[in-house]
Amino acid sequence: MSSPKKQFIINAFAMQAPGHLNPGLFKYPQDKGSQYNNIKHWQAVAQKLEAAKFHAIFFADVLGGYDVYKGPSNLNPTIPGAAQFPINDPLYSVPAMAAVTESIGFGVTASTTYELPYALARKFSTVDQLSNGRVAWNIVTSYLDSAARNFNLNTQIEHDKRYRIAHEYLDVTYKLWEGSWRDDAVSAAPKGSYADPQGVRQIHHKGKYFNVPGPHICEPSPQRTPFLFQAGTSSAGKTFAATHAEAIFLNGHTAELVRPSVDSIRAQAKEFGRDPQSIKIVAGLLVIVAETDEKAREKYELLASYGDREGALALFGGWSGYDLGKYGDDEDFRFLDTAPPAVRSMVNHWASSSPQGTKWNKKTIAEHLILGGNGAKIIGSPKTVADELERWAEVADVDGFNFSYATIPETFDDIIEHLIPELRRRGVFWDDYAVPGGTLRENYLGTKGASRLPDSHPGAKYFWKAGEKIPKYANQTNGHSI
Repeated sequence: MSSPKKQFIINAFAMQAPGHLNPGLFKYPQDKGSQYNNIKHWQAVAQKLEAAKFHAIFFADVLGGYDVYKGPSNLNPTIPGAAQFPINDPLYSVPAMAAVTESIGFGVTASTTYELPYALARKFSTVDQLSNGRVAWNIVTSYLDSAARNFNLNTQIEHDKRYRIAHEYLDVTYKLWEGSWRDDAVSAAPKGSYADPQGVRQIHHKGKYFNVPGPHICEPSPQRTPFLFQAGTSSAGKTFAATHAEAIFLNGHTAELVRPSVDSIRAQAKEFGRDPQSIKIVAGLLVIVAETDEKAREKYELLASYGDREGALALFGGWSGYDLGKYGDDEDFRFLDTAPPAVRSMVNHWASSSPQGTKWNKKTIAEHLILGGNGAKIIGSPKTVADELERWAEVADVDGFNFSYATIPETFDDIIEHLIPELRRRGVFWDDYAVPGGTLRENYLGTKGASRLPDSHPGAKYFWKAGEKIPKYANQTNGHSI
């Protein structure tokens, strides 16, 4: 008897900007990216995606402009194509989207480098309450020098140090979310009291990077700790993900290139005492789907014709830290000794699945990145796309996909019309939410009642359970009530 098919997690990958991974596409007549600052636009997108039973909308975010290309500190190539600039903070729109939906979740990117944990914990508790437990935190340490300069630094904090800070940052937020209010602090409050003062405590955190006495200023939200996403693929990033993340976003050009990162993360999670299969791994893809392969290719070419090459190279400069403006227009980066090894490696990966004879100069790189960035692209009929998604699930051992868009909402409209029915026909995508009206964690894990961190998660050691005088992790010297 064959084992049941893996049920895909499907998110919409978005950004509250005129363009995300599609510089210049705001010029496409049907594109509504320019409505990024209209809350009714996002409410309509959320309702559309919920009707199709998407698990979540996953919002990327950045805290600075892409100013490396033709730099330093040059936004001139970035601004005309709206290459992730201008951009709004996505967190503030979540309650409005939650108010017109019931089950879809909302993943929000926020940095551990430029905001203090006490303030961030309050923001996510607030939004988790107002969304009835449907928010996830995509934990990032940030990667743009332009952001560092605007947060009172001359340059970024060193990469691995950012992750050391992030580990302690998470410990602080766990203590605030899980260990500052006892589970029954409100429900078992003395008569006439809103909450039991003995059920609210300071956390007295004193660490290398943070001193946070507490208590958490918000009462517990439905999930307490928001569902935890993470997207780092460096050695330090993968260790951080294996420690803390409940779901991991990976970007890769092919399923074969993604698989080693998946195996590494699952192996480390097992070493840390976690169930490796409990971590949901989601691959970032651009899907262009139409009735036939030919129509899908025509759609891709039409959309790409609106792209902004300079904006694409600006995005590459921000992601990689390398300025391709220093090189000639005709130089092939596969064979350019003066090009950084990381750039040559990326270009060779792209070239390996491209037509022979293509010259990988700046023009080719820009055209490759215009739609979908440096992630994989699947273009074709519903059968072609579904076959490739199933191959990714098997070869890369991923649990689902973050679908980016070439144009919003049309890319999602096409996925909903053409691809979702085919996935359902194959038995790899649900007909309804596992827990309609439930929390994001319940629906990601498919288990009613699983709104809190699982017991194997490191944050669970901070739980302050009903009936306990203080949390088990706290000793008498730091376990005072407020």
